[in-house]
Amino acid sequence: MTAVVFVGPTLSPETVAGHLDATILPPVRQGDVYRVAQQNPSAIGIIDGYFEGVPSVWHKEILWAIEQEIPVFGSASMGALRAAELADFGMIGVGRIFEDFYNGVLHDDDEVAVLHSPAELGFQPLSEPMVSIRATVAQAQASGLLPSETAAEIVRTAKTMQYRQRIWAEIIAMAKDLPGVAEFNDWLPTGRIDAKAEDARAMLTRMADHLSTSPLPLPKPTRTEPTLMWKALRARVDAGKPDSDQSVIDELRLNPELYARYRDRAALALLAREDAARCQYTPTRDDLVRLMTDHRADTGLSRRSDLMGWIKANDLNPESYEEMLADTARVEAAIASRADQLQTQLLSELRRTDQYSNLRDRAANKHGSVRPIGSPGVDRLRALMWYFEYRLDQEVPDDLDAYAQALGLAGRDALFELIKAEFLYCNKGADAGAAE
Repeated sequence: MTAVVFVGPTLSPETVAGHLDATILPPVRQGDVYRVAQQNPSAIGIIDGYFEGVPSVWHKEILWAIEQEIPVFGSASMGALRAAELADFGMIGVGRIFEDFYNGVLHDDDEVAVLHSPAELGFQPLSEPMVSIRATVAQAQASGLLPSETAAEIVRTAKTMQYRQRIWAEIIAMAKDLPGVAEFNDWLPTGRIDAKAEDARAMLTRMADHLSTSPLPLPKPTRTEPTLMWKALRARVDAGKPDSDQSVIDELRLNPELYARYRDRAALALLAREDAARCQYTPTRDDLVRLMTDHRADTGLSRRSDLMGWIKANDLNPESYEEMLADTARVEAAIASRADQLQTQLLSELRRTDQYSNLRDRAANKHGSVRPIGSPGVDRLRALMWYFEYRLDQEVPDDLDAYAQALGLAGRDALFELIKAEFLYCNKGADAGAAE
């Protein structure tokens, strides 16, 4: 097998191919190095990898690959982090970023983290890595564009931002009144330094040299201890479970309408994460407990053993299950914060999907054919049971206020008025009030 390179937002596949004949894979995640190492590639290069939302590559699987006498190179991003941690055990780090992590100049993972587009859009970077901000500011200062005080303040400002929000336009806006910033902004389009890309290209050159000449002498590898966690990861990979992620998505794509629905929901969750980071919102423990209770009720997981079985069946663990609930909490918070703007957008979506006129006409017919909403004549329990059990085929919710608020209503009384009008409309001609 040829060399393998894990890369995403740092370099394009075309750039990698211009430096090295290699199999190009998406950013590395947990289990990927072990899986690839089983195919005995001539070398493994790690540039990009996942940091959050997806389990990160394990140190142990890299050590296992080295133990199989496969040279493993790291640079730029996740590769630099792992190489700094494993250089003493045989991983080959390349570039300034690796050296700074290895020597303790840099410590935080967010120095190399970026927001990027999904795989379908080529992992395009959508924010600026902190290491590139540092390198760019240093170059501008060395060129006489930025006074040292301004340079330090720009770096300090960028570092206080969440990595997803590190965009030059935002950074410049926050520092616009400082000396030299206007000139720096004009210089940026041609002067900006992509520190991660520079280091990644250096790693590819190093790999190409290694593969085309006499191999580099490798240190004696450290034996990988067969711990229970390591055995469990190998068993999951050998069973093909990590690959099932892509297979599941491919199956979903065969139903375009369902794919579009879940794609939009996933996009909403991603936007809600960004919103939460910007607003510094963190779901409370009460939020997570409430959402877990709702999820268990919806899926019939009354016993703890049932829940744990469901978690295992869905390739989750307790931590990733809690993160799934947190995503729901963030979506709820993002929706609630925009309640005043939703009605106009909902109407726009109804028009776009050709649902508006049917609902408008039905609302007009209902208004003209039922008694005024405030009039007596409908037993509350009967109407609720009719609506939930007959119309929706579900039990009446325990918390009607929470149910109503999820629909954008003030509470249970507003929900009942809505259901009462529907009950009268659907039962016109029948004795709707006979139960009173």
